[in-house]
Amino acid sequence: MSTIEQIEKLREKANVTYAEAKAALDAASGDMLDAIISLEKQGKVKAPANGGSFSASPPKHEEYQGKKAKEKERGESFSSLLGKFFRWCGRMIAKGNVHMLEVRRHGETILQVPVTVLVLMLIVAFWVIVPLLVVGLFFGFRYFFCGPDLDKTGVNRVMDAAANAAENIKKDVLGSDD
Repeated sequence: MSTIEQIEKLREKANVTYAEAKAALDAASGDMLDAIISLEKQGKVKAPANGGSFSASPPKHEEYQGKKAKEKERGESFSSLLGKFFRWCGRMIAKGNVHMLEVRRHGETILQVPVTVLVLMLIVAFWVIVPLLVVGLFFGFRYFFCGPDLDKTGVNRVMDAAANAAENIKKDVLGSDD
């Protein structure tokens, strides 16, 4: 037996008369969904525009390729961009582990640190590491980068020029005090 509220609700949803709504609800034992399905089968209610169907079967190869093409048109997905970023980070860490920062004094190597460790120290303690490196220049320390890619660049010339500049400043300051 259907209530007036159910009949009213079905009438609004399905756009049918009271008599049709009551008959459908009575036939469906008061189940609203079954009543709507019954009215659809009778042709009294239009089915949803998109067909209202769902399939759990995997997409056909053509459909999958179409989705991939649409994704390429829109740009790359977030997960693929994230994957590229992590692969790039992995390559940079691997390169940083191969290249070293050498700390020398009077031509003797005092310390060798992977560039990855140097970068991490700069990130964590920038305001401590940079002043220590600068003060080290005034105490005669020289910094050199070595590794497969860094030996070919001018970075060591720049580091040597900085050490020479520190030596000149030290001589100017000490020379004026005498």
